[in-house]
Amino acid sequence: MQSLRSVFIGSAALAFAFAAPAFAHHGWSGQATDTSEITGTVVQDVSLAGPHATMKVNAEGHVWDITLAPPFRTQAAGLRSGVIPMGSTVTIHGNRNRDGNRFEMKTSQVRWGDKLFNVYPERD
Repeated sequence: MQSLRSVFIGSAALAFAFAAPAFAHHGWSGQATDTSEITGTVVQDVSLAGPHATMKVNAEGHVWDITLAPPFRTQAAGLRSGVIPMGSTVTIHGNRNRDGNRFEMKTSQVRWGDKLFNVYPERD
């Protein structure tokens, strides 16, 4: 028969396992309150892995980490791997990281040519 302690430890571990993905979620609190734009070239394709889709853009002399919406929202906006060719010029609209030494932007829109991928339409 299992002891009460082992049942409690097992239950706590299970609860943590389900809660862990929530800790990995990228909120907006680390971002500047004002929106801005950067224009640059795609150096890493869209990745739909993780709690948020990501890509990398070379702009303003730095490689920027671009955080998009969760994968299902990013795909629903029409943005997925291979849609924007590597080396293409894009304009990223969103909120820069509050830390000016971090080249990271949480993105609400990606513009490529005449296409607009609005991953967070409610933010604009």
